[in-house]
Amino acid sequence: MHHRGKIGEEKIVMEQNTRPGQAFPQGPTLTGTGINFSLFSAHARAVHLVLFENADALTPSRTITLDPIHNHTGHYWHIEVDGLVPGQVYGYRVDGPFQPDRGYRFDSDKVLLDPYAKAISTAQYDRKACSAHGDTQSCSMRSVVVDLHRYDWEGDRPLRRPFRETVLYELHVGGFTRHPSSGLVKEQRGTFAGLIEKIPYLVELGITAVELMPIFQFDVQDAPTGLENYWGYSPVSFFAPHLGYTAAHDPQQSLTEFRDMVKALHRAGIEVILDVVYNHTAEGGADGPTLCWKGIDNSMYYTLSPDRQRYADFTGTGNTLNANQSVVRRMILDSLRYWVSEMHVDGFRFDLASVLSRDESGAPVSNAPILWDIDSDPILAGTKLMAEAWDAGGLYQVGSFSRDHWKEWNGRFRDDVRSFLKSDRGVVYNLQQRLLGSPDLYSERFHPPEQSINFVTCHDGFTLNDLVSYDEKHNEGNGEHNQDGASFNLSWNCGVEGPTTDAAIEALRARQVRNAFVLTLISIGTPMLLMGDEVRRTQHGNNNAYGQNNEISWFDWRLCDEQSELRHFVSTLIKMRTHFGFTFRGHHLSLRELLDQAHIEWHGVKLYSPDLSENSHSLAATIYVANGPTFHLMMNAYWEELHFAVPPTPDQGGRWFQVLDTFHSSIESPETFQEFMGETYTVQSRSIALLATHGEENGWHRVTPKPV
Repeated sequence: MHHRGKIGEEKIVMEQNTRPGQAFPQGPTLTGTGINFSLFSAHARAVHLVLFENADALTPSRTITLDPIHNHTGHYWHIEVDGLVPGQVYGYRVDGPFQPDRGYRFDSDKVLLDPYAKAISTAQYDRKACSAHGDTQSCSMRSVVVDLHRYDWEGDRPLRRPFRETVLYELHVGGFTRHPSSGLVKEQRGTFAGLIEKIPYLVELGITAVELMPIFQFDVQDAPTGLENYWGYSPVSFFAPHLGYTAAHDPQQSLTEFRDMVKALHRAGIEVILDVVYNHTAEGGADGPTLCWKGIDNSMYYTLSPDRQRYADFTGTGNTLNANQSVVRRMILDSLRYWVSEMHVDGFRFDLASVLSRDESGAPVSNAPILWDIDSDPILAGTKLMAEAWDAGGLYQVGSFSRDHWKEWNGRFRDDVRSFLKSDRGVVYNLQQRLLGSPDLYSERFHPPEQSINFVTCHDGFTLNDLVSYDEKHNEGNGEHNQDGASFNLSWNCGVEGPTTDAAIEALRARQVRNAFVLTLISIGTPMLLMGDEVRRTQHGNNNAYGQNNEISWFDWRLCDEQSELRHFVSTLIKMRTHFGFTFRGHHLSLRELLDQAHIEWHGVKLYSPDLSENSHSLAATIYVANGPTFHLMMNAYWEELHFAVPPTPDQGGRWFQVLDTFHSSIESPETFQEFMGETYTVQSRSIALLATHGEENGWHRVTPKPV
């Protein structure tokens, strides 16, 4: 056994203006006369609190060695230091054995982040230096003390909007407004403040919840040479907002700017969902940097290989958090509680959530403790919980992830809709299930219809425009010789790879985009749209733009004018789903609720004869609602027009009205639906049409969205 490193050359000052302090709560706590610090480490030999004059200081102003008797309770090291105030910059040095074969990687040369810090400074950070042996006091990230209670929420509370009324919009805080075309002043671009300025756009589109890609502080240097980490799935904290998304670039202001954004979104009736990464950290594998947990107690925080020297990697990033270890479970739960109680967020989407169902050895288990902790916690009881129910280790749990408090990103919906739209064989039955809320996946577990988060595209993969414009990924700009990113995309370029001036191909692509939106927004479940798909944002075929913090990934606001018809099409579809509805027996029903309560008859081109064979590319359905309207939906993924038989309306003398036909770029509101007369409806190639009975006598009317 040996120790690595030594305490720096600066003078160690002990017991000056200090008291033993308390083990709880963890992290820094203002006491009225100073600050209490508490850090968990079960295997440390010594802990040193390192104080800096400010974020720019290269060397500490003071190092305090914690007494192993008076400043140590159980596995917690703690101390109260008088005279310190909010804004104090600090870190830890933790001394202990460096024995990789036993899972210990202590290195007292490293200045470490506090896992419970609420703000972080990155002014001096250098990932390469932190990955090498040696002193990191001049190149580490630093923790910053903030006053959590110095904010006026003005009565704000999480919105608690039901899933049945929710339309999700996956959004990247930086990329949403960073493009010069955003019209914002430079300081606001790519920030929480910038997002506030674009709230009217989200309201006009009809979005009810933004699902923000990771906003925890992450390591922007965790990327190939010449690139920077853009997506943010590289956390260095589970409590601190990402400093790069703040306009002031002041750690003390980061909480205020995030809270301002939440409060503004809530005032507009929009919920805030955080994409959270509790499956791995930015510290990577054995050759990665020592930033926080690796140097505090590596064997406790990470799932290790049987030989203890290497890291289990169920995430594809080099390490896996030991989520069901008791200390890690507590940290995750404390983090979630913090973001709900102190930051007022409405819910969470858990990245690679299947990792959370693995035990301390990495084996999958049922009723994993951390999932039960989250599911049963009273502070989290009203929040939205959504799981990406798979991981990089091959565990795929869509349809079987957890209890009904959890909803699931439905990867089967994505794949089956893509397959149908590109005319793959043998997918019509699967499409039928996806339209119905995937009962083949969820009915046996008695999940509600909203269990399925329905999406065709997300940040990980092609944008919707690129899905219909590229057969192959084009990730050369990522610096990995086009070897990164998924090769199986279920995409179709409609005849030409990439941009084209061919009008026929472009018309087909536009139609396929509209088809994808229709299937997403009329299906039972909770729809999710990807930022910019409504204006055909392109990444030029890059399906893994995690390191592209540039115009490849940013929202180009000029597209709003260029694609105004599509944006109107999507907005009207959302309004039809959530704002237009039917009233009978004194109750307003949204389109989604109608579908849930309806009786459905399935057809092919012939009535009552659905063709679910391998060779079929079409499907139709008539949706009957007691004392309400009737819909007739016709879907043609064939390369020629098809003539669908149309049933008579249930009411003698009733009339059909055309709600939409994706062969056309325009869409009408209910007040201007055109009457359809005839026994057959011609659905053009690769198009979707929807008819409905219409009229005040059937209860169709425009409904003003209910106040939240």
